[in-house]
Amino acid sequence: MVVNLSDMRNMHTSPENPEHTKLRDAVREFADREIAPHIAGWDRDQRLPVQVVHQMGELGLFGLTAPEEYGGSDVGLTGLSIAVEEIGRVDQSVGITLAAGVGLGIGTLLAFGTDDQKDTWLPDLVAGRRLGSFGLTEPGAGSDANAMTTTADLVDGEWVINGAKQFITNSGTPITSVCAVAARTGTRPDGSPELSAILVPNDTPGFVVEPLHDKMSWRACDVHPLRFENVHVPEANLLGERGNGFKQLMISLNTGRVAVAALATGCIQAMLERCVEHAGVRPTFGGPIGRKQGVAFQIADIEVMLQASRALTYRAAALKDGGAPLDEFRRASSVAKLYATESAVTATRMAAQVFGGYGVMEDGPIARFYRDAKVLEIGEGTSELQRMLIARGLGLPVE
Repeated sequence: MVVNLSDMRNMHTSPENPEHTKLRDAVREFADREIAPHIAGWDRDQRLPVQVVHQMGELGLFGLTAPEEYGGSDVGLTGLSIAVEEIGRVDQSVGITLAAGVGLGIGTLLAFGTDDQKDTWLPDLVAGRRLGSFGLTEPGAGSDANAMTTTADLVDGEWVINGAKQFITNSGTPITSVCAVAARTGTRPDGSPELSAILVPNDTPGFVVEPLHDKMSWRACDVHPLRFENVHVPEANLLGERGNGFKQLMISLNTGRVAVAALATGCIQAMLERCVEHAGVRPTFGGPIGRKQGVAFQIADIEVMLQASRALTYRAAALKDGGAPLDEFRRASSVAKLYATESAVTATRMAAQVFGGYGVMEDGPIARFYRDAKVLEIGEGTSELQRMLIARGLGLPVE
């Protein structure tokens, strides 16, 4: 049985214009050539390949959502989703590096930064010479942002920041330049915290990047705890309006959720390709295992999950690019993120079953994708949080 994987990769449920198709082909060729041959070593060594970040920058991938004045191509969230999906098809760690670098690092600056802040940081970030990070999660505060304890006090024209962050992507690489730190800058009249976002350069005294987390998933992705010990930055480093930090964070996360859905779609695509190929050649009881309904039906289910995930992801991206109302985009991003990420976990479990013993061997790709899939249900808002947001969007009084 001969399987044409190239034809399989071109089966997309969402219509693409010629520029999108050209982008997909270019990123796929780059991922197969520059990433795929090396991922086992990067995963084993838990090392982010900085040279690949630079190469993605040269290819224009970090500038997909940025305007031309900062060196970008401004093809929108749909373009970013295409790139993240194709990178994620070969490696989830590099895929999330791109997704977070653009969606949270660059995207937050584009949406809320002043002209001076954009001029200072965006050219290097867009070119892939530098990476930006987004400091939200804390040891005791994840989905509940109001529980965050990091503080920023305005003293003599400077923000003085104290606290800690946890699980911050792209925060400690040799080329990371800035972190948008969410902090409590006061208390509202109703007693709730006033949250703001402040830009903190990585070389600021008192900004401590703790050692890398030892992770099950995304092992080649840079993820660190951060600590802030009387960190002083200028008052002008406030990102957006004071007290609007929570709203800003939620808007940025909506975009990030679509990128994670695209990453999950790439994972499902990888499982489909590998399962079809394996089932066509692995013999059992006198023929390939793909002849057995128990195997074939599982692979058919992966195809269904792939098409549905891709359709939901690109619908959400199209809503963002088309200027849809925020509430509509928010719900679509949560739906895409929830379905695609849970489907990725299911697809990798099915693939491990199809591959049998080979599926749990660390020298093969299935085990790595299986490990990587789980964190998709957690990052950028857990599955439980997405269900809560979807229910609220339907008018239900869920808490």
